[in-house]
Amino acid sequence: MSALGGAARKFRAHVRSLWPRSVLAPVAPFVLFALYQGFRSELRVEHVLMIVVAAVLAYTGPRTKELLLGLYPLALVAVFYDAMRPIQKVGLTPERVHLCDLRNLELGLFGMNVGGQRMTPHDWFYLHHTPALDVFSSIPYATFLAACVACCIYLYIHDRQAMRRFSWGFLVLNVLAFLTYHLVPAGPPWYFHAHGCTVDLATRATEGPALERVDLMLEHRLGITFFHGMYARASSVFGALPSLHCAYPILILVEGWRSFGWKLRFVAMGFACWMIFSAVYLDHHWIIDALLGGFYAVITTVVLGSIGKLKSDVPAPAPVTTDIADMLEPAGGAPVSGGGE
Repeated sequence: MSALGGAARKFRAHVRSLWPRSVLAPVAPFVLFALYQGFRSELRVEHVLMIVVAAVLAYTGPRTKELLLGLYPLALVAVFYDAMRPIQKVGLTPERVHLCDLRNLELGLFGMNVGGQRMTPHDWFYLHHTPALDVFSSIPYATFLAACVACCIYLYIHDRQAMRRFSWGFLVLNVLAFLTYHLVPAGPPWYFHAHGCTVDLATRATEGPALERVDLMLEHRLGITFFHGMYARASSVFGALPSLHCAYPILILVEGWRSFGWKLRFVAMGFACWMIFSAVYLDHHWIIDALLGGFYAVITTVVLGSIGKLKSDVPAPAPVTTDIADMLEPAGGAPVSGGGE
């Protein structure tokens, strides 16, 4: 009977470790959001996929559940990003959008004289582009989310605390950026090249001329397009400042630095530089946007790291046993008998 009682206790402990207090808790936000998107006739396959992945990770085992907790903030960003689209123009007016003043600042800081004319690097790439550079610059734009997920999984294996800082930093970084988009709305370089200094809030987001050329190559060779569909769902046209595309690789670099070996550090630095170059070449962001994105990533990491350190300095309370069977078990490990056996 004692062996049976011990096995029962182990089974109950395993069940408690697998299942949260509410069975639907891990998937509830994604189910509710899928219902909301269905109500708006905008339900997509990725919304259902998030529910499936969350359920599989939550109920497979304690290790996958912990991985889910690490990936959870990344998934919440996707939900938040979609939820922002209906309110993307709230509070925006043409007078509040920074466009030519931002370009003039870019000219002053990073402009160059070409043929007696002052131009930004974006202007030069707009006139001097090649198919090879189009494809080269499209790669980090197509893989940045995969890189973030890969970093989270790597840190889950090597440094759980860093994983939590990275994933929640990813969420905080996006919230800060979305707030900035409404407080300081800014037009990207491609908008200036397409529309000049006239701000039209009815303009829809686009992948820009370089990624459009890449889509044409993909359609010609493979019969598919990739970037047009991605940017057709963009939450804001006037959200260039800061550049989240450039912030993500910097977050990977600074948060993963301690856990990465020298090879991965080199890869992370290369990916960050690759992304910044691509953001400029593809006409998506001013250099100012890229620098501010990197600043946001560093500040987010520093602040969350300081908060985590403060928490670690607080002594943890003594664990309290709440399972009745465990409370009845004496220190020697033998079960307490009712006296009748």
